[in-house]
Amino acid sequence: MKNASNTFDRIYKVVARIPEGKVCTYGHVALLAGNRRWSRVVGFALHVNPDPETIPCHRVVNRFGELSRAFAFGGENRQKELLDAEGVPFLPDGRVDLRACMWWGD
Repeated sequence: MKNASNTFDRIYKVVARIPEGKVCTYGHVALLAGNRRWSRVVGFALHVNPDPETIPCHRVVNRFGELSRAFAFGGENRQKELLDAEGVPFLPDGRVDLRACMWWGD
């Protein structure tokens, strides 16, 4: 990763496109940003998100639909509250129902 700023910008542009009521996984954000191996970079970029109002990092979950235990903007419960408010469906075990609300890009 030669230019972290450019990489983060690419990640933020992808995340900004995730519509309300949908989620995307770290790995798929990485793929859409240009490198499928950047899933951990996506996590770091979202942890230091400069503008959570415009870059909805709460809409990014892991490949199993699990929420982030280290959600930087209020914790795991806050991420769930934000997704609930958008109508994102959850499975009985607390994971996001990826089959119902996964965003694949536009």
